[in-house]
Amino acid sequence: MSGEELRSIWRWQITLFAALLLLVIALLGISFGPIHIPFTSILRSFLGMDSHLSEQDRSVLFDIRLPRVILAALVGSALATSGAVYQTVFRNPLADPYLLGAAAGAGLGATIAITNSHGNLYGLLPAFAFSGAILAVVVSFFISGKFFAEPNSLLLSGIAVGSFATAVQTYLQQRHSASLRPVYSWILGELTAASWQVVTWSAIYIGVALIILLIVAKQLDGLMLTDEEAYSLGINPNKIRVIAVIAATLATATAVAASGLIGFVGIVVPHLVRGLTHRVTNRALPTIAITGAAFLVLADLGARTLLSPAELPIGIITAFVGAPFFLFVLRRKRLINQ
Repeated sequence: MSGEELRSIWRWQITLFAALLLLVIALLGISFGPIHIPFTSILRSFLGMDSHLSEQDRSVLFDIRLPRVILAALVGSALATSGAVYQTVFRNPLADPYLLGAAAGAGLGATIAITNSHGNLYGLLPAFAFSGAILAVVVSFFISGKFFAEPNSLLLSGIAVGSFATAVQTYLQQRHSASLRPVYSWILGELTAASWQVVTWSAIYIGVALIILLIVAKQLDGLMLTDEEAYSLGINPNKIRVIAVIAATLATATAVAASGLIGFVGIVVPHLVRGLTHRVTNRALPTIAITGAAFLVLADLGARTLLSPAELPIGIITAFVGAPFFLFVLRRKRLINQ
């Protein structure tokens, strides 16, 4: 058996391990909390057998815990995959899903929703956050003019749009100081509003985006070459960049609309998976998506249980893990460039 075949088997083993790890962490997430639900009861309930659970426990299981775990998995896979794609498109290992102003645009949209909610917060917030994220990226594309002829121009446009959106958001917060707490709570990330309705529309948009990214994964590898080399392989780099950024932005905007701003997932997970698989190419995207799902479900479990019955914003958990990792990647990048 050749070395390449052995490496391929090893990569698929890691993918399978990530899937099993996700399953185990998901069961832990469903089981643990202020109300503990035994694993056997969970499995019996899923199999349609008598689980001996009370109506309250069944409600916690199917109406609160299960949709929350599924939503965390969807958001984690979206952010991790989008981060990996952005790192390829912009050839920057520190790129994250919020690079083109999506975070600031979503934050502005959420702030507008919260300050004008009048008691219907979660009816307005997802739609406004989603619209704000999409609009910010579209404006970044429009300002950059040449689209991906100069990726750095698009990157700078995203920074400018993000700064403007943040300034407007700060102005609105000062005008509506009573709304500061829910705004900051959303900015730090939360999955408390998880419901089957949120899971359904999130799964549709994130599913479509991830399918597109997986389809173009092999062509994304061409972006790691020069544009001339990519053209010689029959790849249109600008077309692939546009498709990839649109799909990644759709996934990011949906994740933000469903859960708020959750940082570092898009940086930590791609580097972790690529380090384990020794595979820089985007063919590792399925493993990255699964690992991202497991990472965020585990982070949410920590957010719910570390100070139980109180709950930490999930963004604090991911920042606690991600900030040192970010510094590690930054230092490693500087040492390589020296």
